[in-house]
Amino acid sequence: MPTLHLGEALAWLVTLETASADALITDPPYSSGGMLRSDRTAATRTKYARSDSRTAAADFAGDNRDARSWAYWMTLWLSEAARVVKPGGVCALFTDWRQLPAASDTLQSGGWVQRGIVPWIKPDARHQQGRFAQNAEFLVWGTNGPRPIEGETLPGYYLARSPRATDPGAHQRRHLTQKPLDVMRSIVRIVPEGGLLLDPFVGAGTTLMAAHLEGRRAMGCELSLTHYEAALGRLAQAAGLSSPLACSPALFPIEEPAA
Repeated sequence: MPTLHLGEALAWLVTLETASADALITDPPYSSGGMLRSDRTAATRTKYARSDSRTAAADFAGDNRDARSWAYWMTLWLSEAARVVKPGGVCALFTDWRQLPAASDTLQSGGWVQRGIVPWIKPDARHQQGRFAQNAEFLVWGTNGPRPIEGETLPGYYLARSPRATDPGAHQRRHLTQKPLDVMRSIVRIVPEGGLLLDPFVGAGTTLMAAHLEGRRAMGCELSLTHYEAALGRLAQAAGLSSPLACSPALFPIEEPAA
């Protein structure tokens, strides 16, 4: 079953053993949302608003860095993750069109070999007259050095609408930038069955849910207590439990920050 840690991503990664994981699959804060500094530093519920999102999900931290500090921060934790992931293991992280060039650079600065970019196309994205529709986010992926040519071929793009607060059960929107569960279930299949994936930015737990449902092991970290608790509840649901209170340490080990 997945293991959750409540705390900061880099501080968590440095505690993990070298070459102990098979992949890093995550959705870090984009620090995007506009062309001006005031846009970038706005509250996340303002930047990533949908008609249902202001009441459906809480703000989250770490999304207000400027371009240079974001790139430096990304390189720091990606470098540490490269130590933890086995040689030949995969790194896959989401970003948007504004941060796509920097995400590609920081992946490589962190010691990974970039292998490609996979679009997630959202037919329900907001459109603006007189402009090309901005209806995609991007999965930038690479490997920790050479990777054997083996395993199944995964899709080169995904077409799926964003989760909504009114969606039922495990598909319900619990985080402002939540990814579709079905998309994540496909993505985690890049990890060998029974393999271990890391997610330093768990959010509402979609990647860890997908890993559990697809027979992969997972470890994750989340800074926000609100989203950490939401992830616990969703993981309990994925395990077929009737209540998140049933998530005992024996089933979902819970690591609290040191006093």
